Amino acid sequence: MTDEKKSIVVGVPKETFPGEQRVAVVPDILPSFTRSGMKVIVESGAGQDSGITDAAFEARGGEVISSREELFSKSDVILQVRGFGANPDAGSGDVPLFREGQTTISFFEPLTSLKEVKALADKGVKLFATEMIPRITRAQSMDTLSSMATVAGYKAVLLAASKLPKMFPMMMTAAGTIAPAHVFVIGAGVAGLQAIAMAKRLGAVVKAYDVRPAVKEQVESLGGKFVELELETGDAEDKGGYAKELGEEFLKKQREMMLKVIAESDVVITTAAVPGKKAPILVTEEMVKVMTPGSVIVDLAAERGGNCELTEEGKEIVKHGVSILGPVNVPSTVPYHASQMYAKNLLTLLQHLIKDGELHFDLEDEITRETLLTADGKVIHSKVRELMGIENKS
Repeated sequence: MTDEKKSIVVGVPKETFPGEQRVAVVPDILPSFTRSGMKVIVESGAGQDSGITDAAFEARGGEVISSREELFSKSDVILQVRGFGANPDAGSGDVPLFREGQTTISFFEPLTSLKEVKALADKGVKLFATEMIPRITRAQSMDTLSSMATVAGYKAVLLAASKLPKMFPMMMTAAGTIAPAHVFVIGAGVAGLQAIAMAKRLGAVVKAYDVRPAVKEQVESLGGKFVELELETGDAEDKGGYAKELGEEFLKKQREMMLKVIAESDVVITTAAVPGKKAPILVTEEMVKVMTPGSVIVDLAAERGGNCELTEEGKEIVKHGVSILGPVNVPSTVPYHASQMYAKNLLTLLQHLIKDGELHFDLEDEITRETLLTADGKVIHSKVRELMGIENKS
């Protein structure tokens, strides 16, 4: 009689970051975890804020545990939306619960949370930061940043539409013709493209701009008009597909040329962020002043300092007659589908890491190498080591 192969136990604790409503795994994909050789245990109430009951997890094969300590002690892998680095205050309570050899996967903000990375390295934990997943074709289904940006772009348009004192679509009514709203999206990455698509669905006239001319075709395919700014941008995209930080002289000229477009816009949605750095100021106070009173700015870069000079993180303010929204943790405001997308990303990453029923960390593989921060009690990620001032071995 052969021994039954032991399942990899995956633990899903309840999120502790204030206002975080997402959960790292949803019931619908639990059978896929099981087929891949994993058993999922969930802390009671983990899905509550996403509209998911404990019974829903149990119905799809999950085990619900009331004790957080027990969940950590039984788990080979801990899946979270916000790990310690992205939740340094409340997350500190979880550090003593981790044990040597355990694996954890989450958003971690590793480029700005070096102390927290070191703390888990010292515990002997293998830490994967999902925002470090490389933007390559075979990793698309694991790309948590893109998934959450999709949700943020969608929600940004709804926030703008609810605040704007106009309707988005053109309408022919018995009382006359209602002109459509004009929306300007700055940054045509995943969030920006989703915002363009959503604004078009609502009937707005949409323009968009990005420092990467290559995205013009994508903007136009969604029905938006790409704003051409005849400037020498050089290489405005890094090897990971993200917009690079550009020089102040370029940004100065860019602002001057955007002034006219912004003056004609009812809504401006900004999405420009550079990983690990402060967001560039693209909308100045001078630009806000030329907008029509009642216009709306939604700044999706508010958590990184904002693309608008006047943005206040987490607040809605009115300056020069313009409503400026600086929402934070936007994906968490659509927690059901945000959790669904995030969970599928994590499942795909875990399936990539499992070989012959066991976790296997191949540092020759680009996905593993770029996402794994710590192993064997050390920080091993080259970029994070560099930021820590630790010499990388050649």
